[in-house]
Amino acid sequence: MTHQLRAAAVLAALAAIAALPAAASAHPVDCRGFELEAAPSGERYIDWGGGSDGCVTAASEKASVRDAAPPMNSFAAGDRPEGSFKAVGHDPLRNRGMNAAIAVHRDYAYVGSRTDGGHAGQPQGGLMVVDVAQPSNPRLVAGPLDPHAGESTRELRVWGEKGLLLVLNTNCGVGAGLHHCTAPSISNLRFYDINGRNAERPKLLHELTIDTHEFFLWVDPKKASRALVFAGNASSTCGTRGGAPSCPFSVWDISAVPGGGSPATLYSGPYPYTRYPAAPEPVLKPTGGLHSLTISNDGSEAFFALLTGGFAIADVSDFADRAPFPVPRPITRNDARPTWAGPGAHSAVRLWGRDWAWVSDEVYGSATGPDHGCPWGWARMIDVSDPQAPTVEAEYREPENDPDTCAEFNPPRTSYSAHNPTLTPHIAFSTWHSSGLQAVSLDDPRRPYQLAEFTPKPLKSVLLEDGRLSSDADTGRNEKVVMWSYAVVKDGLIYVVDLRNGLYVLEYRGPHQSEVSRIRFLDGNSNQGDALCYDPVGQAPKGCG
Repeated sequence: MTHQLRAAAVLAALAAIAALPAAASAHPVDCRGFELEAAPSGERYIDWGGGSDGCVTAASEKASVRDAAPPMNSFAAGDRPEGSFKAVGHDPLRNRGMNAAIAVHRDYAYVGSRTDGGHAGQPQGGLMVVDVAQPSNPRLVAGPLDPHAGESTRELRVWGEKGLLLVLNTNCGVGAGLHHCTAPSISNLRFYDINGRNAERPKLLHELTIDTHEFFLWVDPKKASRALVFAGNASSTCGTRGGAPSCPFSVWDISAVPGGGSPATLYSGPYPYTRYPAAPEPVLKPTGGLHSLTISNDGSEAFFALLTGGFAIADVSDFADRAPFPVPRPITRNDARPTWAGPGAHSAVRLWGRDWAWVSDEVYGSATGPDHGCPWGWARMIDVSDPQAPTVEAEYREPENDPDTCAEFNPPRTSYSAHNPTLTPHIAFSTWHSSGLQAVSLDDPRRPYQLAEFTPKPLKSVLLEDGRLSSDADTGRNEKVVMWSYAVVKDGLIYVVDLRNGLYVLEYRGPHQSEVSRIRFLDGNSNQGDALCYDPVGQAPKGCG
């Protein structure tokens, strides 16, 4: 490859950087009211342009300057142990482009779509079903299934114990500049039975008319028949979106769904963080919007990625403990949230068994908006030993995340940004858009570094190019690679989706290889499988190595 890649770890222990306010322009804001846009037809930024009270002020304008510290190596050249990825299998998913999330259950992988099902004569929208019984020869056996105009099957999860597939339809931006959707966005959460013969043709059990943006599936480690969905809508206000009610933080009990019942809403309302200080003082800590979250295995804590509002830890034990009127409560002080310039925190997950969190941004190309483009988004290592006042202590960047390179290379419709992370005890597997799939050492959270990288050879052409992620010409710097999904590790192999190029099955080799090869099941958006081996609640499950 002509694009020579390196890893970079930046020590960012300067308290001044951690304390800087976020740039309020990262998401369009409504300084006059609290209405959400009805649908993403006017979408400008990464996903929803939902409300935030972090209005632009002199303080936030000053903070919009990117972090100035250039990336630097944390170890002398040659001192780093290296690994590699081996491509085991690949399915191009009919060269359709615009792929989205992945879920894996037993011998099947399910893949969603960033666009809708309104494209006549094209296999867009709905669900693709891939037989992965032979990982070296994944085989598309069905799809797209259940495609509809206005519906983007953006997020997928599987409740493995119950054979229940969760499919979130949301954020279907109309037009080639967004998601190529052919009709205004329609939001809902669908539940499918994928047991037995339904594995190849999922059977719809229930449709919940709600809107959110991303969600975490928490299965009660004390009662395997109980599961909750924790969700964030990437905004800070309630309203109607995609024709469905939408609130910043929601929790649904889905325990009854496998038996034919309906989900129960436990909470839908604000999260416990607001602009600091309160108006009319100049904003130092925007409210931001709850883009995504992860939940501790015992259900007591939530780790919030709040876009311009930065990072925070909340107490959500009411939901795990079945409190009669559960609410989220702040652990991190409102005034002590670490924030930074740019669109802000996209993903947040605690390292297994350690007082650290991996928090990454997602930043698109410069055509998306003034706060996007080079140096795109990277990962920050946050010390959470004092959960009331976490601090940014280190960073992991790719070469394109070096601001010194921006004058010479800043393609408008390409992104070299972190996206979705899945963590083992010692490795972070994170998709990184056009920088491929990264394997990052977590041995020393103060000095993360690259172990391995996978960037596939892109398909010659696809039916639909993403208007903001894969529409630049290929100059040999992986502009036609868009690694996007969470990595799912099953039986020691890594399943991951490239938005443009399809489904890949990979094998990791290198430091901590045995840790990965022993994994039966692990994904970044639930507490199932080996997650309970890494942080047991009570006695560790049988089969933990």
